[in-house]
Amino acid sequence: AILEGADVFVANEGLIKQLPTPLSVHVYRLVWRQMILFAHNIVIYVVIAILYPKPWSWADLAVVPALALIVLNAVWVSLCFGILATRYRDIGPLLFSIVQLLFFMTPIIWNDETLRQQGAGQWSKIVELNPLLHYLDIVRAPLLGAHQELRHWMVVVVLTAVGWVLAAVAMRQYRARVPYWV
Repeated sequence: AILEGADVFVANEGLIKQLPTPLSVHVYRLVWRQMILFAHNIVIYVVIAILYPKPWSWADLAVVPALALIVLNAVWVSLCFGILATRYRDIGPLLFSIVQLLFFMTPIIWNDETLRQQGAGQWSKIVELNPLLHYLDIVRAPLLGAHQELRHWMVVVVLTAVGWVLAAVAMRQYRARVPYWV
């Protein structure tokens, strides 16, 4: 949603100029498309869960509100970066570089426990500053049956609230200008 969100208004230039629809409609379409892609990819998890069953608990249902928070965040991120990248077209490539860096800093293909076990505690503190870690953990922990930490949920909820305030301010200030910028 970060990278495609930056291009959401430019990609829908024709619709924005021709139809009197709210700008948020284009963002909702983008987030809906991302949810459909996620639904296609979650099938792999379901197959693995059937082949290698694990004991389920009520804590595993935390994935539902976690996904709801991810969707809520995808909307405000797409709105903010969409407006910013529509005004400043160089933001898209810059975001691509930043997201690529954040990907390698996020424990997706490596485990953050490895840093702590190898005595690289200062690096694990830097990893904690990466917001994608918290979003990943609130979804990954319930799916894997791992222990969920409250701090991840708190960071995500705070970022969601702050992000929606930023999105509301951005929409109020720049909504009328976006059709001229595309």
